[in-house]
Amino acid sequence: MERVRAVRGGARAGLHARVGVALAALACAATGCLYGFAGGGLPPHVKTVAILPFENETAAPELPRELQEALRDALRSRLGLRDATEARAHALVRGKISRYEADIPVGFSANDRQATSVRRRLRVQVDVEIVDQVTGKTLWTRTGITAEGEYADRGEAQGRKQAIERIVNDVIEGAQSQW
Repeated sequence: MERVRAVRGGARAGLHARVGVALAALACAATGCLYGFAGGGLPPHVKTVAILPFENETAAPELPRELQEALRDALRSRLGLRDATEARAHALVRGKISRYEADIPVGFSANDRQATSVRRRLRVQVDVEIVDQVTGKTLWTRTGITAEGEYADRGEAQGRKQAIERIVNDVIEGAQSQW
């Protein structure tokens, strides 16, 4: 008889615990809806963007096109902005590529029994500005964004892609977090 009471008491305690957890979760969910971020991100009227070709002060002719394509893809997929011509866009992204340093040695292995393998690094520096064409205000600007990429010998394109991805991430994060 004592054992039956203990089982019933345990079942009741479990039921009370589950109800308590459910009520706590409901309270958290209800108050969580009241919390939000204000002031961040692009203005609500910005739905389209034009990415102008970046001014290129480097000896890498492919860099502006690769950066422009990566920015276009990220702004479309991560911020939901549509492409537009410069005349019709709500916002413009423009900038300047001021530095491109490739073939910075990182490390190598010169084992007599194996082929020599070399790791290299490259560095890209850009200035970027996002302008609201509707209001004429600069929404976000950053000078001297520097990113690096590492690559194996004869793999400079892969290192450049890494550096461009890092720059694009900085631009997207900057556009999203204008506090």
